[in-house]
Amino acid sequence: MNQDIYIKNKKAYFEYHILDKYIAGIKLLGTEIKSIRDGKANINDAFCTFINDQLYVRNLHIAEYSFGSFYNHEAKRDRVLLLTKKELKKLQTRGEEKGLTIVPLALFISERGFAKLEIGLAQGKKTFDKRETLKERDTKVEMDRAMKR
Repeated sequence: MNQDIYIKNKKAYFEYHILDKYIAGIKLLGTEIKSIRDGKANINDAFCTFINDQLYVRNLHIAEYSFGSFYNHEAKRDRVLLLTKKELKKLQTRGEEKGLTIVPLALFISERGFAKLEIGLAQGKKTFDKRETLKERDTKVEMDRAMKR
């Protein structure tokens, strides 16, 4: 079993300040988990929302399984996230605050073979914060180059 599947949402770390992180299970169909194990998923456009007190991830693209017949799944359907009631309640109350949102950070396969989604309670960055992030990244790259010489 391939356990090195780790699909990261790099855009989320650039666009948001991450305040809290949670690990959530995902309710998937058989062809979806097979596609994830092949590494054919994209979480860059995904976001989380509450519908009837359940947390859903939307726009999570899981490519259709190549060996699936007519039982194949829809690529961008809404998927239920599995968290404890306490975590859901906390996320729902904090998510309603102004400027806070819930974003997927990473999709991975656990040791037991289940697909997990790391989600974060996030606050949007301003433009100057994004520029500061780029400056920090550039200085880190320059320092690494200098250390290698």
